[in-house]
Order: sequence, then C-alpha cells, then structure tokens
Amino acid sequence: MPNCPQCLKSFSSARRVAAHLAQPKSKCHAWQRERLGLSLHSSSLTVGSTPNSSPSLDGFHDLPACDGFDVVQPVHDAIDTFVPFGDSDFDGEEGIWNPSVAESAALLAELGQGRQIQPFSSAGEVFDTGETFLKRFELDPFSSFRRTNLYYPFSGLNDWEMANFLLRSKMSMAKIDEFLSLGSVRTLPLSFWTAKELRSRIELLPTAPRWNYRIIATSYPTKSPAILYFRDSLECIEALFNHPYYADHMMYTPFRSKLPPGATLCGVILSSDKTHITNMCGGKVAHPLLISLANIKMAVRNKASSHAFLLNALMPVVEFIHPVHRICSVLEARLFHECLDIVLQPLKVAARIGRMMSDPAGNLRHCFTPLAAYIVDTPEACMLACVRGKTSPVTMASYKDFGDAFQHERRTGARTLSQLSRIQCDPNDVERYFALCKDFRLSGVAEPFWRNWPLSDPANFLTPEPLHHWYRKFWDHDVQWCKNALGAPELDFRYSVLHPIVGMRHFKDGITALKQVTGRAQRDMQRFMVAVIGGAASRDVVIAVRALMDFRYLAQAPRITSIIQDRIKATLAEFHNHKDKITEEGLRRGAESGSALNHWFIPKLELMQSVAPSISELGAPVQWSADTTEHAHIEVIKEPASTTNHQNYDTQICRYLDRVERCRLFETATRLSALGDADDTHDQDLAVEDDGAEDDELNMADDEDAAAILKDIWSSRRSVPDFFGVAEKLRAALPGSIPHPVRTFSSGATALRVNRRPSIKRISIDKAAELFDIPDLRGALADYLSREGPHAQNFHSFGRQRRSPPGAHLPFSDLQVWYKVRLQQKSYHDSSSLEPVFTINACPPNRTWKYGRHDAAILQVDARHEWPASGLTGMSFRCQVILH
Repeated sequence: MPNCPQCLKSFSSARRVAAHLAQPKSKCHAWQRERLGLSLHSSSLTVGSTPNSSPSLDGFHDLPACDGFDVVQPVHDAIDTFVPFGDSDFDGEEGIWNPSVAESAALLAELGQGRQIQPFSSAGEVFDTGETFLKRFELDPFSSFRRTNLYYPFSGLNDWEMANFLLRSKMSMAKIDEFLSLGSVRTLPLSFWTAKELRSRIELLPTAPRWNYRIIATSYPTKSPAILYFRDSLECIEALFNHPYYADHMMYTPFRSKLPPGATLCGVILSSDKTHITNMCGGKVAHPLLISLANIKMAVRNKASSHAFLLNALMPVVEFIHPVHRICSVLEARLFHECLDIVLQPLKVAARIGRMMSDPAGNLRHCFTPLAAYIVDTPEACMLACVRGKTSPVTMASYKDFGDAFQHERRTGARTLSQLSRIQCDPNDVERYFALCKDFRLSGVAEPFWRNWPLSDPANFLTPEPLHHWYRKFWDHDVQWCKNALGAPELDFRYSVLHPIVGMRHFKDGITALKQVTGRAQRDMQRFMVAVIGGAASRDVVIAVRALMDFRYLAQAPRITSIIQDRIKATLAEFHNHKDKITEEGLRRGAESGSALNHWFIPKLELMQSVAPSISELGAPVQWSADTTEHAHIEVIKEPASTTNHQNYDTQICRYLDRVERCRLFETATRLSALGDADDTHDQDLAVEDDGAEDDELNMADDEDAAAILKDIWSSRRSVPDFFGVAEKLRAALPGSIPHPVRTFSSGATALRVNRRPSIKRISIDKAAELFDIPDLRGALADYLSREGPHAQNFHSFGRQRRSPPGAHLPFSDLQVWYKVRLQQKSYHDSSSLEPVFTINACPPNRTWKYGRHDAAILQVDARHEWPASGLTGMSFRCQVILH
C-alpha cells in the first residue's frame, strides 16, 4: 500500500495519498508545498534535482565558510540562520532557499540583523525513494504471518499487551513465573505460561541493531579478559535517522564541510563515562559508549524521555598487571582507543564514501558521518586527545598557562599526529615510548581512534561541556573562594535565611557541609551567590564571581547571537581583569593543605577560553552538556543491571536492552499499522458512497493520532500545562458560556492561574487591607474599576499615583482571596516553548509563617520599559495579596 512520504500513514491507493497531501491545514500539505518550491517569506525556493542513482564521489568541493555571518538565530520571531547543530527550524529539506544578496540583506535588516543568510543550495538532496519505518517492519521474515495476525508471534492484542507489560516491568524471571501461575491469570487466553516461553517469543520480533562481542587480545596480562560488547555504529545512526518520532525534529542542511554535491551531513555524537553499577558492595563499574545524531534538534535530543542516545558499546573495564601504576593507565587508554577503532569503523567508512540512508519520510539521502561532538569530562577528554594530565585537550596550553586571559593555539589532530610520528621508538616498548612522549606532553597512545576518521578533529569534536566545565568548576572553585572570603559559618547563615521559593532548593543548613552535590543543586546555589556575598566580600572579588556567573548564564542559552557571543568573551575578560584580588586576599587555597595559592592552574578555567570560538563551529554549547548522557546511564545501565542476578552484568544488560527495544519498536509498528488499517477501511466506505469524497477533518485527525501514538511511546507522558491556550479559549468564548469570574489570564509572555476555590471565600475590604497591611487597598480597587469596568479581564500598569481617595465607594463590600497563584512564562529564546509552572505565595501571618510569606516577583509596571533590555528600570517587586 502507498504511504504518505511525510507522516508515513498508509492508504489504499496513490489517489488517496494525493488527496491526503492536498488537505490545506495539515502538516503534510505544508511539507508538500516546500517540495513544490512555494515561497517562504515571499522568496522563491530552488528545488534540488532528484536523479535515480547515487551521486558521484568525484569533484569534492568546499562549501563556503561563514566567518562573516551571524552564527545563531535571532532571539524572537526572526528566521533562523543556518547553524551547524541546534534547533534551526529552517531546514529547507529538498527545497533550499537560495536568496540573493539583496534579498537576504533586506530580510535580516528587517529582523534587526546586519548580515547575510548563508545558503546551501546543493546540500541535503533526495536521490530516490527509500524505506520508511513501516516498510522495514513489513520486510521482517515473519511479515507474511502478520498479514492475518498483526501481533504475531502473539495470538492477538491482549496477548501482546500482557507480554509487553511483563517484559518492561523489570520483574525477574522467577517473579514472572509466579505471576503467570496465579489462578486468575490462568483463565486468560495467553500464548505463553513461563518467562522462558515469553522471552523465546520476543526473539521472533523485528530486531533493533544487533549486539556482538569480541575478546580483545592485550599485550600485557590482565586480571580478567577484555571483552567488548558492541553494536554496528552505522546501524545505530541509521535507526535514529529513519525513526518516525524524529520526523518533525530532523535537520538536513549542513554547516560547512568537504562533501560531494547533494550530500547530507549526519553529525555523530558520542559520549562515554564510567558509571557505577553497584555502590554498596562489589564496586562493579561499566564504561558505556552512547551514540546519537546531531541532526535531531537540540530541544528533543536533550530530553532523556526522547531516547535519542543509544547504547552503542560496553567498553571493557579491566585491570592490567604491571608494576608501574602510570603504565597501567597508558595501557588502559590504548585499549580504549583500540575498542573505539573497532566499534566506529563503519562510521569512518561512511564518512569517507557516504551511505545511502532513508529519512523518516522514506526519502533516500547520501549521508556522511563525521564526528560532530564527543561529550566527556576533562580527564576522559585528555585521554581521547592523547595528552597527559595538566595539559589542555583542545589547545597547546600546559598547566602553567591555564590562567592566561587568551586562547592558546589549537591542538589539532594533524599536530598531534605529527608529534607522534616524530617519536622514534617501538610503541610496544611502552615504558620507553611513554618517556619519549613527555617532550610533547602526550599520553603514550600511539594510534588515536580519530586518526583515520575524515572531517573529525579533536580540536572540534571535544566540545565545551557545561556540567563539568562550568557548574562543577563553580562548586570546586567559586564556592571555595566565597567560603574563604566570608567564612563557612557566615556563608551558611546567609544561605539559610534566604526566602524559600517554590521550585528551587532551599539550603536551610547552608552549603559548605554538603558532600554529594548534583548539577541541579549547583545551579540553585548559583542563583543566590552574588547576592549572598554582596557587601561582605571585597568589590573586586564580587565582580570576579559575578563575571563568571554572567559567563555561565550567557553561554547556557539555547540560542546565541553574535552579540551574545561577544558578551561571553567580555565577561570572561572581566573576570581575568579582577581575578588577582582573589589570590592577593588568599582566597584560593589548596584542597588538602589549606595554604594560599598564587597561581591559576585550573584546567576548566582554560577550557572556558574555547567556549566562544566553539559557538561559531558547533552552535550553542548547552546542547553538549553531560546532563542528558549521565541521566541516560540510568536507563541503559543501572535499571537493566537491577534486573540481573548480579553475575555477568554486561551480557545481561545487552539482552535486557535488546528485549526492551524490540518491544518498543514492535509497539510503534503495530499501533501505526492498526491506525493505517482503520484508515483503509474508512477509505473503502467513502469510495462506495462517493468515489470523489474527501474528509478533511478525518485526515487531520489521523495525522494527530499518529503523532499522539509516537509521543505516547517515545516521549514523556508528563506534559507541561498550557495556561496561554486556556486563557485564549476563555478570552474567545461567548459571554455566558463560561463560569465567571475566569481564573486564568495571560498578558504578553506571562500567564496566571488561581485555584478554583479561594483561600478566603469571603472577607471585607477593610479587613483584608488590615490583614495584608495594604492601607490603600480600597483606593487601588477603585482605580482599577474606573479604568477597566466591573467585568475587567485585562492587566494594566500600576504603581502610579493613586487617583481615588482611600475611602472611595465600591460596588461591592467583600473580596475573595487566594494565598498562591501559579505563573507560567514563554521561553525568552523561543516564544513557542513554554516554561515550567511556578507558584508565587502571598500568605498573611500564621503559625508556620510568623510574619507571613510574600514571595518576591519582578513585575513590569511601566510600559515604556521592557526586560531584559531595560534591566530593572520600570520594574516593581514583591507579591502582597492575590484577590479577585
């Protein structure tokens, strides 16, 4: 049956597909318009050619560099400029917008930008029709049985749902057998009655990339064999590239690279870090290698619930037997690079000659797979760059240069390979080879895994990593400077008396005694640090700490313009201009000795110099944070390990993940197929009644149903409430059709909601004024009514001189009062994205709060000023009472 190339829905005939694509309000129609070359922003699109054969590999060419262009999108509703990776929505897909210089200059001048858009007219072309996700499902060896029974090898839907529940419930085989032996379960028509039978049926489901293993021979003895468990890395990338859930979240336009005409750049993202399997006993450690695709938009890829990071390999964790401990570290690093060579070999071949792969819409693209980013902490970055400790992995700086206020020369892969070639020694003589590497500050790895990977350079793919480079540095260094400046008791006291805010951690016992501090806690500390030390630390110390705080807040933005990029550089320069005061006052001290240090041998400080330059190469740094990958360790390592018998963890983790992925993919395929079958039945009914009938609303509903199925399986089920949508519906409702007064409002980028039942159902105006200490409450209400009328639903500016007298007459005598209000805002960087809901309290004195609880809030009281351009000018603070 033919499929829609965009939403993958099946139809009984090609005519039905054409009718589906013609629905004017559907996403598929908009996608078809782009294919036909219709204009965006009143500009023409150029449709790329679609030959039937693969492109020639001859005639490689350099795409134009973008040194003179804005590197990231404008802030609000401006069209996205072409960024390497991130959340650009203007992909172009088959039709690439190729504006003239005058057109792009005029557009960006209107958007407040003074530069040109950089087009890629020959990138990301479609060469033929490939295979959709459902088409691959139909190519399974048992697809013939599924023509009569969609849920084969299970007897039906109920049988499959029970199997799916048991396999994904994390129950052991013994518990599953115990459950299946229950009398009430025995009455069900199941096709399996033991856990072993259940798992044998799962083996008949269509598979995800298969697991393999290899025993790695080592030149030196180890206490246990080095066994590598891995999957084909190119198959993992292809599975992500073809996945239907990412259809609306995929980009196909490259940034800059050496690729043949029409090629699609599929940037590979890797991440590796050791993680503990057992904490209390045994000390078992796993070293997972995760893989993802940079073409998936940052907002989706960085959500742990999107499952955008797959476990590609379990690297062997072995202990070498050698009398010199440092040599054991060299051997472990060599083993790691050797395993990466094995696992990533298919990606290296694809980066060299390309691979024809199908995107989620079933379009065949010529894809190249360079390494875009490798997300690691600092020690592992040094190991990957083949440098030894106290050396920058991305520049030529050594530990004595870490405090410099400028970026040192980049440590490119070509430079490292040149240095390795100058070492005249047999690499198998590890001790001597390692000694000769000292002159170049190399680690002793003779064959880096990236040496033969085209378009992959450690100076580029070792990206800034916010979690370890910024937030961990704040805890390790900034907090210690502040503690030494104020003293631990004073710093703890100032944190303990801070006003609690709903949604943020309150450090009631201070922060200096904390042991294990998560990235979330470090971020919460940063919100208050500058205010806490203000007035207690010296001026230059406060400026230095505040400059680093500004650096973190600016650099963590999901979209960065060239102006913000310049501000990031300026804040780092400001810190270096004032950092000497920290050492002069003896605030930088040794962790163990406690003695004052007069140097700046901090690797993370030197790595900050690479943040602003990396934005031009790889986009917003926040997308390379290890938050997502470390959280993924829970899903791919810790949870599977908890279901094992605590023997041979690696093999059981692989088997568990294989079963879970088979179930998730099978559920996706069966639910989408069942939806397509229902559509075919409806199409046949329409054909009998009226051969030319079209049901626009039903087709749009089907698209929404398919999207809902994918979201239900592959995304978080905890959705962010939309107060703006509720307020808009209430605003557009007919008078008398909704309860009055309404309890959800929106104004600009802010929406408010109060509970259905007030905290005080009825209270007189004068008593409320006394309870909340608002003597001019009556006059304020009179001013509001004179401006808005008795049925006001709007906001207006306040804080001006009161016009009504304190004893003004009001048409009512009592009020309803709420102690809290929920507030939601739109993202500053993306107006289509909603922020989480916050709660603001305005509670009078009671037993819990002796003086009441009045949360602080920044409110715009002057329409002539707008945050953040105006700073705090035209703003007011504090929430005293919430009434209706």
